[in-house]
Formats: sequence, structure tokens, C-alpha cells
Amino acid sequence: MPTERLTQLPDTVRRLIEKVSGPVVDVGAINAGLNSSVAARVRTAERTLFVKGLPLDHPRVWTQKREAQISPIVRGIAPQLLWHVEEDGWSLLGFEYVDGGHADYTPGSLDLPTVMATMVRLADVPAPGFELKTMPHRLRTYVDDPADLSWFAGNSLLHTEWNPHNVLITGHGALFVDWGWASLGAAWIDPALWLLWLMALGHTAEQAESVAAAHPAWKLAPTEGLDALARVQQRLWDSIAEQSEDAWAMPMQRAAQAWNRHRQARR
Repeated sequence: MPTERLTQLPDTVRRLIEKVSGPVVDVGAINAGLNSSVAARVRTAERTLFVKGLPLDHPRVWTQKREAQISPIVRGIAPQLLWHVEEDGWSLLGFEYVDGGHADYTPGSLDLPTVMATMVRLADVPAPGFELKTMPHRLRTYVDDPADLSWFAGNSLLHTEWNPHNVLITGHGALFVDWGWASLGAAWIDPALWLLWLMALGHTAEQAESVAAAHPAWKLAPTEGLDALARVQQRLWDSIAEQSEDAWAMPMQRAAQAWNRHRQARR
């Protein structure tokens, strides 16, 4: 479920930012994203930062720590993390501020090959030396046959959260943000999860699979694995849509259902 966004920077948060970055000159709210209590563009005398944060007692505060761990190994693929502070009841991440827009996933968008180029670079990043969630573990409650989970196993670093708000398009390419749900799994899973967002934003299943096929790992994706993932994603998004009133839930549910029908029809 989304986290309530604070409309003003709490005094404690401002003090923590100033402790590591100097006096704050200006603060601008960032409206995109659903998972942070604080998300702000913060200007100091020396630089502009993007600061995101959660209270230390928030149930998803672990995602802040995960992003801090991931940041050193995804340099050039994600905005640079400048600092991570956990004090006075808050977990805060301070990133370099990136002047860019969110990715356009609609059919024919020039952003699509740009996103794919960075996704291919991510596929070359070695698995980190610390523990991450695995895709079989994350998807275990959505399978009929536990044997299907074996299709999702692998040692590739995956982003997995392909909401277009998590992709920034700059003059130099695409950058991926919000790494809290980074996981290990089969390399073809990232383009497969991405194609659901493409479908939710106007692509047919055939078009979305054609875009995803530009990823080298797609060529190695087993037909049975893709079929299993399509079944799992329909169950997952059916569950999310049933519990969520957010505008993105229903389009994603329809996309997952359509992809599963498409995969079944190919048998």
C-alpha cells in the first residue's frame, strides 16, 4: 500500500539534512512515487539533492537500507547516492538530483530503446555479495505448482519495479530509481515484468513481447518459464487490484490478464 506523503519537511529531517549537506536554501516537493514519507528536491548552498525517507518504525524501512547497499554497484545506472542517515527516528537517503522526466512507455515512444539500453547494462552487473530476496521466494504464494518456482531462479540482479516513475530519462540515457525491491533471479524476468507496464500503457501483448525481445536474455527465456510467470503475474495483480484503490492497479491487472491469455493461446 502507498505510504502517506508529508507535504512539508519535518524540522528533524531538515536538521539531519543540514548535518550532512549544509544549510538548506530551498525545498521543493516531488509528487511522483508512492513509497516514501519524504520525497523532496533539496537545494543547499553547494548542490541540489533528491532526499527520500521513512520513519525508522515504518514496516518498509528496510527498503531504504537495501537502496543504500545497492547504490555502489549500480553507478551509472542509477543516480549517485551521496549519503544515508539513520538518526532521530528517520532513515534518509540523499541522492544527486537528476534533471529528467519520467519514461514514456506508450507505443512508438522514443524512450523505449533508451530504457532497454540501460536494462541491458544492468544485466551485466554482477550479483552483489550481500543477501537479496529471490524471485522464487517473492512469487511463492502465487503458484499452483511449487515446481514452477524453479523457472524463476537465477543469479542476475533484477530491478523488478518498472513503474515509469522509477525510470528517469535524461540527455545521457535512462536511470533507474527505487531499488528497494531489487532481487536475484533469471535474467529474462526484468524485461518480462517491464512488458506488463508497456501493455498497461497501450501495447498489445505481441507488441510488448517484441519490445522485450530486444533484451539478450529474452532469447534464453524458456517458453514454460514465461508461461509460468504470466500465470503468476495474473494472480499477483488480481490480488493487488482487489486490495488497492490506486489508479495504476486496474490497468496492471488487465495487462497481466491479457498477457496470460496471450501465453495460453500460444500453446
